[in-house]
Amino acid sequence: MKLAIDAMGGDNAPKEIVLGAMKAVQAFSDIHITLVGDENKIKETLSAHDRISVLHTTDVILGTDEPVKAVRRKKNASMVLAAQQVADGLADACISAGNTGALVAAGLFVVGRIDGIHRPALAPTLPTIGGEGFLLLDVGANADAKPEHLLQNAIMGSIYSEKVRGISKPRVGLLNIGTEEKKGNELTKQTFELLKNANLNFVGNVEARDLLDGVADVVVTDGFTGNMVLKTIEGTALSMFKMLKTALMSSFKSKMAAAVLKPNLKTLKNTMDYSEYGGAALFGLKAPVIKAHGSSNGQSIYSAIRQTREMVSNDVGGLIKQTIETDNSEK
Repeated sequence: MKLAIDAMGGDNAPKEIVLGAMKAVQAFSDIHITLVGDENKIKETLSAHDRISVLHTTDVILGTDEPVKAVRRKKNASMVLAAQQVADGLADACISAGNTGALVAAGLFVVGRIDGIHRPALAPTLPTIGGEGFLLLDVGANADAKPEHLLQNAIMGSIYSEKVRGISKPRVGLLNIGTEEKKGNELTKQTFELLKNANLNFVGNVEARDLLDGVADVVVTDGFTGNMVLKTIEGTALSMFKMLKTALMSSFKSKMAAAVLKPNLKTLKNTMDYSEYGGAALFGLKAPVIKAHGSSNGQSIYSAIRQTREMVSNDVGGLIKQTIETDNSEK
């Protein structure tokens, strides 16, 4: 299995990208990784390994670049070349911690959509209190959506949750402002009817306040709403830990308590860090494209590689393509 990784994307590139790649090849004997980026900078961290190669380029897409223009104009940027490796059949999937919009554009224009998929969806796995997590899609690939787009999101999310996350009959929920069937706007009302009549384990409408309780394994919504939910969860978790740290450092007694609780707090923080589950998969493309968190460290990159390996091994893209073709032939 061959994976292409944008070594220059993200806040901690290329060092942490390289560290994650080295950890992955040690853990998985069936993968070969091509790191795409500045060879001189990569080799400052990279130890010689026969299953890691470097594709040299000094061009990089920045976080401030306009996504579509950057992908079209910077043909030799590390992110674009990583996607091109997939398009040319030289890699089975690609990963980047760089500019999210640019990666979506590279996925669409370079890797390409599966026939029958109207729009791709960006989907991270977010933590729950029970520790199993849930898949949320879309979180920003498309700000606007139609009911049929959300139906396809539910289908893709279900296939991924079953094949990669090992969940039998994943529970699918529709994010809404109430659990009653007739709640919501026209988008959610029409989507509800489609999901209710689809071959899915649809559990109905779910509210945002119940997401971390594990009310569903797959939660579908439009990209605008999903992105706000994602950032609200992330921001709330960061704020809670900051307030907790302030409280524990406020007196000698609390500092002593903090010393005792430190291992437990670290475990809790890792549980709430969705990058530990891997990256956000861009569903609906001809091959897996994974968006790692922008602040990914080596462990997060390793998790994204592990996730990508599972997607390729289980042929998630092929299963999505087959399901969509079957659905379309039955209409």
